Amino acid sequence: MINFGTALFNGCGVYMLELLLLIYRGRFMSVPKLILSDLDHTLLRQDGSISDYSLDVIRRCREKGILFAVATARYWIGAEKYIGLLKPDYEITTDGTLIHSSDRLVYSCEFDTEDTNRIIRDLLSEVPGAEITVASGKTVYWNSRHISESEKLFKAIYNDYSEPVAVRANKIVAELPDEGTARDIASRIDCRLQCYRGEKWYAFVPKHSGKTEAIISLAKYIGINVSEMAAFGDDLNDMEMLSMCGTGIAVANAIPEVIRTADSVTLSNDEDGVAHWLEDNILNKSV
Repeated sequence: MINFGTALFNGCGVYMLELLLLIYRGRFMSVPKLILSDLDHTLLRQDGSISDYSLDVIRRCREKGILFAVATARYWIGAEKYIGLLKPDYEITTDGTLIHSSDRLVYSCEFDTEDTNRIIRDLLSEVPGAEITVASGKTVYWNSRHISESEKLFKAIYNDYSEPVAVRANKIVAELPDEGTARDIASRIDCRLQCYRGEKWYAFVPKHSGKTEAIISLAKYIGINVSEMAAFGDDLNDMEMLSMCGTGIAVANAIPEVIRTADSVTLSNDEDGVAHWLEDNILNKSV
């Protein structure tokens, strides 16, 4: 048992307080059973690459029996090439509305067909000609004439939305002039709005969806507790994920809100911060 008073007088007070707080919050770090990582601005470098060092560290973690999953806002087709490189055990994509394990669908949260078409109509009514993408499972529809030029969505299917779509969307994204317009549309449907830093693209997803809900579902599916997970992120849509998992780690280039939320801060994405943290805290950890 810790003698709190003795610890203070032994000059260890600050350390002991921090240790007690970590234990109280349930965040005392042990080797996780599952590693979760965001892609953009977190695991990926700014040029969109993944270093050989990062790939090697993740491979070595998996050899130790630790599961690995990506958790990204990207559509599945936008994350496909990284999924091919990383070969994760699980793929949380489309802002947490989909989970796949290889070709197996594990989880899906979606709008019904009526709400899917209502959002599309409202978007085009508010901003005629707005670019809109609609994701249904691994399929993405887009009303752009430049699909083939897109690095992320060159596999999308063209649809001008002149007729109702016969799909249940997991996520609908539109380029809009401001956040106020997006929030007004989201409030009409009573759905969740997702904003991205530095972008005028706004995502509409089902109300009870997101990375948090996906992670809870994945934990139940695997049979582990979220406290047995370590998560890495950088943006607003990663904050809940970092808060709920056993250990939440922000990369140094994360927004201030994420850094304040995280249990630990690692190097930036361009410095392979995720890999360095994993090597220091898992692969090189004394048993």
